[in-house]
Amino acid sequence: MIWISIIISGLITYLIRASTLVFIKREMLGDEIRTVLSYVPSAIFPAIIFPAIFFQEDSTFVELTDPKIIAAVIALSMGYISKNVIATIASGIISYWFFIFVLI
Repeated sequence: MIWISIIISGLITYLIRASTLVFIKREMLGDEIRTVLSYVPSAIFPAIIFPAIFFQEDSTFVELTDPKIIAAVIALSMGYISKNVIATIASGIISYWFFIFVLI
């Protein structure tokens, strides 16, 4: 029963988000709205990522020597150098896994 609930809620979420992509045409939006909407990913991404990096499960701050902080610094450096989102995410994940599974 739980899996059916998860699948149904996932489908509903997908359909709600997909409907905005399907039914709203680019021509309906003005230039100002498109400009504002272009900033949404860069505003939402840090709001999702930063709590996962800087807080532990018990809502306390992590230490500066935590592998998450080191991996975030590596990912930020890669993002600054490459200007590529995929390379930034990949470098952060790979460096985090390296610190977790190889060094610790």
